Amino acid sequence: MTTNGSLQRRTKRSWFQRSAGLFRWLHIYLSMASFTSLMFFAFTGITLNHPTWFGAAENELRDTEGVLPAAALAGDIDKLQVVEKLRAEHSLKGQVQEFNVDEAECMIIFKSPGYAADVFIDRASGKYTITETISGAMAIMNDLHKGRDSGAGWSWVIDFSAVLMLLVSVSGFVLLFYLKKRLVSGLVTAMAGTMLLIAAWVWFVP
Repeated sequence: MTTNGSLQRRTKRSWFQRSAGLFRWLHIYLSMASFTSLMFFAFTGITLNHPTWFGAAENELRDTEGVLPAAALAGDIDKLQVVEKLRAEHSLKGQVQEFNVDEAECMIIFKSPGYAADVFIDRASGKYTITETISGAMAIMNDLHKGRDSGAGWSWVIDFSAVLMLLVSVSGFVLLFYLKKRLVSGLVTAMAGTMLLIAAWVWFVP
């Protein structure tokens, strides 16, 4: 019985040590893998909340005019051809969010993080005007934080970053249970942080 009891204790201790090492390894390397994205989303959380602090609310407007061949605007318009010609001539960025056509006019809207271009084309004459709204680096970062006009690929980056941050938090929380001397104080701190967040919601949110 003594031998079996000692074996069980050694087995339990060995499993405990291995699992502690696993969670420590996960926490360290998940933290390093998500370090840049965590810093990015944390910093842009501040810049989103206070856009005037970093000049994110400042925009540059640029107006341009031009003429397209009238033949390209007659009948069924080749939208791709029109879009690519405008891109080539004026270095327009972003995805086409809208391309509306009526009997008299075409309206095309290009958008990307921190950038928008509105194009209005007169179908009869081929004349067009472009109004570009160009924002600075901080506005681009804010739009990337929100996933605004950044495409499906970047949306996956946001989701993946969020999963990494969740795993970092969970692995750190689990590690607390391997630190017997700090378990109670750690749980109390976690509970206090939770209650403070709830209290801030109740008190400050209208």
